[in-house]
Amino acid sequence: MKSKLRMTLAGMLLASALPAVAHHSFYAEFDANKLVRLEGTVIKMEWVNPHSWLHIAVENEQGETEEWKVEGGSPGVLMRLGWTRDSLPPGTKVIVNGFQAKDGSHRANSRGIEFPDGTVMEMGGSSRRAE
Repeated sequence: MKSKLRMTLAGMLLASALPAVAHHSFYAEFDANKLVRLEGTVIKMEWVNPHSWLHIAVENEQGETEEWKVEGGSPGVLMRLGWTRDSLPPGTKVIVNGFQAKDGSHRANSRGIEFPDGTVMEMGGSSRRAE
């Protein structure tokens, strides 16, 4: 009887951890087959856990401005990569290569940001390299 109870409790504990794993999975939210290249201007950078978010204004093919949210690593990861809260002030021109959200929304995941001069800064995201 005790063995059955232990197995049941272990199964429940394991099942309760699955949503946390899925939440932090690149493949749960982003499509590795939907590569996007976003050239735009920084609106703001959110330094929040568990993932940072870069908001950029991107002009679409119709000439309309769209806001995209780009997921990066946590603030701790960004700081270890050399970022500061002043690294991306509003108005900065950037190029992001990333993977679009599975739901088709204006969200992407990227590991790096390219600047017009060719400089690349790693973003510490969870995606495989988008190049």
